[in-house]
Amino acid sequence: MATDAKIGANSGAKIGAVFGQHDPQTLQQLEQVAQNAERVALMADGHLGYVMPIGGVAAYRDKTSVVGVGFDIACGNAAIRTDKTITNFDPAAWNAIADEIQSTISFGVGRSNRANDAPTDHPLFLDPAWEGVPSKERSKLRARARAQLGTVGSGNHYVDVFADETGAIWVGVHFGSRGFGHAVASGFLALSQGKRWGERAPEREVLLDLAAPIGHDYWHLMELAGLYAYAGREWVARKVVDILGAHERELVHNHHNFSWKENHEGEELIVVRKGATPAFPNQLSFVGGSMGDDSVILRGAAGDSDEQRAALCSTVHGAGRVMSRTAARGKVNRRTGEVKSPGAISWEMLGEWIAEKRVILRGGGLDEAPQVYRRLPEVLGAQGSTVEVVHRLTPIIVVMAGENEFDPYKD
Repeated sequence: MATDAKIGANSGAKIGAVFGQHDPQTLQQLEQVAQNAERVALMADGHLGYVMPIGGVAAYRDKTSVVGVGFDIACGNAAIRTDKTITNFDPAAWNAIADEIQSTISFGVGRSNRANDAPTDHPLFLDPAWEGVPSKERSKLRARARAQLGTVGSGNHYVDVFADETGAIWVGVHFGSRGFGHAVASGFLALSQGKRWGERAPEREVLLDLAAPIGHDYWHLMELAGLYAYAGREWVARKVVDILGAHERELVHNHHNFSWKENHEGEELIVVRKGATPAFPNQLSFVGGSMGDDSVILRGAAGDSDEQRAALCSTVHGAGRVMSRTAARGKVNRRTGEVKSPGAISWEMLGEWIAEKRVILRGGGLDEAPQVYRRLPEVLGAQGSTVEVVHRLTPIIVVMAGENEFDPYKD
């Protein structure tokens, strides 16, 4: 359920909507964002983030937020409906497909794509926006971006195979712009604080005026990272469609860490969504659950309701965490995998959940177990009438990076 509220006596900004229930720290973080925004909203999968809460939406005039967009610029989801149905495969075939996905697609630590047909000649590599990267860093960053195009990374990033309510097979993927987007976000966070590109800078609110050179360069590199993420997700999803021996029938594709120029109630605003998905009337989106739960294809509700306007035409990007990575898996040396102290989730708990759901899992870790997430139907219920479910996607195969993969570009 959405609520309307004023926050921050001196903020001059109105919370358009808060969907669902949230802890005080998350709401306080939203209030802090509202101090400098025109309007803010929070989706039902929201939780504490860096500076801006995950699931947060903020609208500005002629400015964007570097930390609001985040370090994984253009992280998002793509889903392809294929011409195959569940009747085309048996259990042995599904296990072989899971193995082939794991061996064909590159998962994990800042890796280079091991396939030889990734679109490394994509026009984005010649885009003028590259001029916004300092000349000493440009060729190195472009080379890294070429090498990583079509890699999935670790953390909550995945490749899934689903069946919908009709038995149609879908392929779904979740990841972003990898090391390229991370370098752009880190670089402009440093530049905006008077530091050099590549110098470590604290994660704090940085609003860039798009009319200023630094804002102009960031905006165009952010958009380039968006093109990069789209190219990577579509290549991976189509690679898996090929593994299935299938053909593409429908593509649904969305960013959920990005900034857009949009018109809201007659005013052009810069809308930053951090872990939130655009959901304009009739717009389709793919939203994933946890590794052991259904995902969905959503449609923004038709019409122009007060609730949609309050949400800035946005919806959830997933189920939303209820437990931190450390709380779930315990304290672990990220490079060696050594467990220093146990967490709340055990491998037995994860295995029982996956077995009950009959999911074929390759990779994955305790910090991504279904128990650390809300249940997606409850989250969607809290979004009220702003979206409708078009398809429910039941997972058959889930492939992720392994437990001990360290990836600096996963978030």
